Amino acid sequence: RPTHGERTDGARMMDTKQQVKAALDALASTAKTEEQRAKFVAQADGFFSIFSKYIEGKVEAIDWDLVKPAPPTMLCDYADLVQPTSQTEIAALLNKVVVVKLNGGLGTTMGCTGPKSVIEVRTGQNFLDVTLQQIRNLAAEYNVKVPIVFMDSFNTEADTLAVTRKYPDLLIETFLQSQYPRFDFKTNLPLAKTLDGPESDWYPPGHGDFYRSFCNSGLLQKFQQQGKEYVFVSNIDNLGAVVDTAILHYLEQSKKNFLMELTPKTKADVKGGTLIEYRGKPKLLEIAQVPAAKVPEFASLRKFKIFNTNNLWVRLNTIAPAISSGAIDNLDIIINKKAYAGGTLVQLETAMCAAVQIFSEAGGVSVPRSRFLPVKTCNDLLLIQSNLFALEKGSLLPHPDRLMPDVQPLVRLGEYFKKVPDYQRRLPAVPDLLELDYLSVSGDVTFNANTVLKGNVIVVAPPGTTLTIPSGTHENVVITINTKGETVIVPQA
Repeated sequence: RPTHGERTDGARMMDTKQQVKAALDALASTAKTEEQRAKFVAQADGFFSIFSKYIEGKVEAIDWDLVKPAPPTMLCDYADLVQPTSQTEIAALLNKVVVVKLNGGLGTTMGCTGPKSVIEVRTGQNFLDVTLQQIRNLAAEYNVKVPIVFMDSFNTEADTLAVTRKYPDLLIETFLQSQYPRFDFKTNLPLAKTLDGPESDWYPPGHGDFYRSFCNSGLLQKFQQQGKEYVFVSNIDNLGAVVDTAILHYLEQSKKNFLMELTPKTKADVKGGTLIEYRGKPKLLEIAQVPAAKVPEFASLRKFKIFNTNNLWVRLNTIAPAISSGAIDNLDIIINKKAYAGGTLVQLETAMCAAVQIFSEAGGVSVPRSRFLPVKTCNDLLLIQSNLFALEKGSLLPHPDRLMPDVQPLVRLGEYFKKVPDYQRRLPAVPDLLELDYLSVSGDVTFNANTVLKGNVIVVAPPGTTLTIPSGTHENVVITINTKGETVIVPQA
């Protein structure tokens, strides 16, 4: 029998939910058109579901004793997959797939205004161009029409449309990620007072919103009516995430409904989420869910050897049932708190691949590192732009002359290279990195053209100095400035 305190807590929780529901209804009443109202109501349903779970305290703590690495029954190896060779079979598989790119992010962390996807990654080509050329080449090689869809946010829609207009021959669709209201940590009430209020009152709720937004857009139903069976979803900044017919063939043969791609972990990836077995089922484990005392074990390369690439394949006819049954509301919640003028605000987000725990016949595939080439920083941008890769038919392929093509150099360019405009000014020409293992740059440094870097190269401009790396080949050296202000190149012991 509940105590008085428990009844009081329950009553408070109910009051809070009713107050938030009333606030959402009030927001809907500020819509200027029926279309705007209906769109918000659909998104508000998703927000209220995740908010209810948050306010009810239904955020499961991980029992570490039940965490196990994914067994072979949950995780297949890409090397064991069959690659179709028949043009007819490949075309038939491609005609069943829809490609979706998550394209809601801005380039602010790399010092750019506007969408990240319009940053130039190869000469004259941005992320959108490279992606669209991949799709165009598939169409030409196999005589198929593969739809390409961009899940935009309210921050990226206009710039995306400006680029996609250059590709009238492709089947391009866009839909908007949901906008959820930020809410105050203390009152739990939305900051927004009207639907047309400041953009700062709203946020895109993470890529776990893909399922609901895709369905609400009408595109899910449209593609199913066209006979499409699978959707391949990935981040727009992962240039290694191309349509793969071996994985498509595996989906077809295995009858999997949900397949997430994972790749071998390195020391640079220790914070990445991984696929585990939990209570006998697959589950995505993120570092934020790990007990503090167990973080070293989670980060170890011995126990958890793979991590999530956020490349995902889902059978289309399983998405609507997952939403209508309420299963999609059971994704683990990511709680983000931020300071604002009125105190602390809260954003509730979910991760797309966390849905591995709610779909039947779900699992993972361990793929080569070449399928995970994200550009999160200018360090990554340098690797992608270099001769470590060749851009062929819209796909980045590792250079065959590199000793270990799947192992990329570790690059740390330092503070002066954090923003793309500074990076471009300081690197007028991309160095030859084919034989590079490690590069560390610190201080006010600029590269000359015609530079070749090999082995381990460390560049240090002491405080108050500027250093220009000389043209030529530099192998296993430290490049710095001596007390006389001269550039010196010292062989490493």
